[in-house]
Amino acid sequence: MSADQLVYPQRVPAVTAARCAERLRMELEQYGVAADVHEGYGLALVSVWVELVVWTDGRWFRWRSGRTSASRRPVYAFAPASDVAATARRVAHRYRQLRRIYPCPPYLAG
Repeated sequence: MSADQLVYPQRVPAVTAARCAERLRMELEQYGVAADVHEGYGLALVSVWVELVVWTDGRWFRWRSGRTSASRRPVYAFAPASDVAATARRVAHRYRQLRRIYPCPPYLAG
């Protein structure tokens, strides 16, 4: 078989960080969680609530878990960007925890 007869598999376009973040934002809507997406420099942020920002590079989601290490540093939660449904479930759980700590201010409650 000659080189021009070889069939190379087509490259699957890489999923951008912005697309991953938007998928997460849409999945969070299923849990009644509103969020905003901000992107730039190859990263995207999903702003969810006070102390809850999820960031992604298109391969992983990361956010503060609410725990601290023995050295009193924040512990981050990680999830693969390919598993948006599980990530949304975990982020929605953290959102509910934070809503109890930081309820909506009266001027925003409408």
